Amino acid sequence: MKFSAEQIAGMLQGTVDGNPEVSVSSLSKIEEGCPGTLTFLANPKYAPYIYSTGASIAIVPKDFTAEKPLPSSLTLIRVEDAYGSFAKLLEAYHNLRRPQPGIHPSAQIDETAVVGDNVYIGPNAVVSGHAKISNDAIIYAGSYIGDATKVGERTVIFAGVRIYADCMIGNDCTLHSGVVIGGDGFGFNPNAENNYAKVPQTGNVIIEDHVEIGANTTIDRATLGSTIIRKGVKLDNLIQIAHNVEIGENTVIAAQTGISGSTRIGKNCMIGGQVGIVGHLTIADGTKIAAQSGIGTDIKTPGTIVQGSPAFAIMDYKKSYIGFRRLPELLSKIDQLQKEINELKKSKQ
Repeated sequence: MKFSAEQIAGMLQGTVDGNPEVSVSSLSKIEEGCPGTLTFLANPKYAPYIYSTGASIAIVPKDFTAEKPLPSSLTLIRVEDAYGSFAKLLEAYHNLRRPQPGIHPSAQIDETAVVGDNVYIGPNAVVSGHAKISNDAIIYAGSYIGDATKVGERTVIFAGVRIYADCMIGNDCTLHSGVVIGGDGFGFNPNAENNYAKVPQTGNVIIEDHVEIGANTTIDRATLGSTIIRKGVKLDNLIQIAHNVEIGENTVIAAQTGISGSTRIGKNCMIGGQVGIVGHLTIADGTKIAAQSGIGTDIKTPGTIVQGSPAFAIMDYKKSYIGFRRLPELLSKIDQLQKEINELKKSKQ
């Protein structure tokens, strides 16, 4: 589908500087622009590329001033916020690629399941008994929706997602390929025979609205009650969230982080990649945890920033790290001082 500069400017409340009739059908980075594509310039670091880009249209700030001639084939659309406007176009472009509503003939929908209006269910997807798929939801090929699970309105479930029984997925969520929701928590109890007896995991997972979960992330069902991911949480790829964990609103977590059972993480937290958090902890609102940190105790003060394994206050960590890097030099000095002390002792004998 093609859009003219005039149409795009209308969508963004911008003005056209160049040919209003020029049209584009796809998007590009400014340094890789080619004819028929639209790009943007928001970061001054990329300004040199606008003089050589092959893109047909570029979104630029309203006050952009060219320091040398622009390509004759380039039309500018001037807007108040170039990055925000381009993000708006990306969202519109993404929506255009959404599949049309319908159920593929190879999909298996249990007769007791409830499927809302304008839903897309792709090839070989399975919707189990008493499940509910709400209006405008999208379920791509090969995904599995377990018994009595609910999928909210406008939620997108990409190919190969597995959602076990009795789970609840909110509205406007996105689950990327390979996500597993509601697998058993890691619950085992040593018995008299020195074996590990499995503790049944009878709870569920609740995911509230506007949550995005990256590829191959797993969220375990609760032993009792619910594992809860609150509204607006964003999870990266390859994260493990154990049973009975609760993650507060608008918290973001980067890849390869693991959170052990029954830990409570507050709202508006930022957790870096490869962080490990032990079980039964409380992490205060607004906490920031640097990548590869290990958290073994509660963080009680809101807004705390920690780093290290075991983690502690980030400024103390940085000071300690400076000392750590100087250890070879300091050890050498200690050895030299020890030799001098030994020689003084000998000279007094």
